[in-house]
Amino acid sequence: MLSRFSTGLQCLGRRLTSISSQRFSTDSISDHSSAINGLTPDQAELRSSVRKFLDKELPLDLVGKIDKDGHYPGFRDFFKKLGSMGLLGPTVSREYGGLDLTYLDHCIIMEEISRSSAALGLSYGAHTNLCINQIFVNGNEEQKAKYLPGLIDGSKIGSLAMSETGAGSDVVSMKTKAEKKGDYYVINGSKFWITNGAEADVVFLYARTSDKGITAFIIEKGMEGFSLGQQIDKLGMRGSPTTELLFQDLKVPEKNIVGGLNNGVYVLMSGLDKERLVLAAGPVGIMQMACELAFDYTHQRNQFGKPIGTFQILQAKMADMYVALSVSRAYVYNVARAITNYYARKDIDIKGPSPYTKDCAGVILYTGEAGTKVALDAVQLLGGNGYANEYHVGRLVRDAKLYEIGAGTSEIRRWLIGRELNKAYLGK
Repeated sequence: MLSRFSTGLQCLGRRLTSISSQRFSTDSISDHSSAINGLTPDQAELRSSVRKFLDKELPLDLVGKIDKDGHYPGFRDFFKKLGSMGLLGPTVSREYGGLDLTYLDHCIIMEEISRSSAALGLSYGAHTNLCINQIFVNGNEEQKAKYLPGLIDGSKIGSLAMSETGAGSDVVSMKTKAEKKGDYYVINGSKFWITNGAEADVVFLYARTSDKGITAFIIEKGMEGFSLGQQIDKLGMRGSPTTELLFQDLKVPEKNIVGGLNNGVYVLMSGLDKERLVLAAGPVGIMQMACELAFDYTHQRNQFGKPIGTFQILQAKMADMYVALSVSRAYVYNVARAITNYYARKDIDIKGPSPYTKDCAGVILYTGEAGTKVALDAVQLLGGNGYANEYHVGRLVRDAKLYEIGAGTSEIRRWLIGRELNKAYLGK
């Protein structure tokens, strides 16, 4: 399965590192999770290969610098390397350059990238799931043949343009408008909070095409009338570019409509379950790194003549962190298996969201809030050093918080789960 990229990873070995600036040994507390979570040998190899690559590519000192600068000059080169390994199209069929794997494999990759850099993990999720997967699932053959190969080999960067300044949780209230002019649509408006926006060559855009209709379009960098607005200076995820997109009389060919005219809400909603699932693996990666950093520190730091990790009160905190990580990982992996099995069924006509909507909302609700809590616990275990940026755990807190807001806030997720539970008792 991994022949496309395993050869290039054979030379990457383990490296013992210092806590302040580099990476820990890959012989970490997640090494036995493959057995606990029922991963296949191929999936265990996938995790190991991706981790070895990332430990070399994204050492902690570089990730810290990216966070401080709010920019990663090597962003596009990093994606090209991911593309050369086949990691940008995990759930896409091989005819378009993908690996034809499962959503669990996708989550494993998302988790590992997020362990090294949550910011680049977020950009990876936007590129692979919010753009590539939407085109693969909803695009026609011409669109897939034109756009997927470049997005999957990393020569092109993708993004999703849905949110606006006045349309966040209530996304269908969007104001960006597309009007038909001959065989083109002319788009006017703007999008906000667009992950990868500044780097994107291909944008999966939603715009209003009638009073009650929304349509999905594919737009490209360089189209006349498409420009960048402000770059958003964020609390966390600072290595993931977040941008305003502006559209002024942007002409888009009618053939760039995805999923049919006025069918954008269906396209949007049908992708939300998979979006929430894949992004839920991001906080798992953050928790993994938080545990590694904190547990290592508590067994190096001595007070009262012994490692502070041997004190029962700190053992309790470490235990809670470990359990939160393990439960989160198990929830993500099991929902991923359910989603994969559902979309692989041939005996039913699959349309719209999956039957696992409440669990896709539930898994990102749980991992998002657990990620922030575990990262904060890591700060506490490091004490004063945890409050110093040199030790990285503060960055994990700032990065983790995003997952309580993006892809639907925790409040929206709770509302959605409650609505689905009501349906079970009260009917639709």
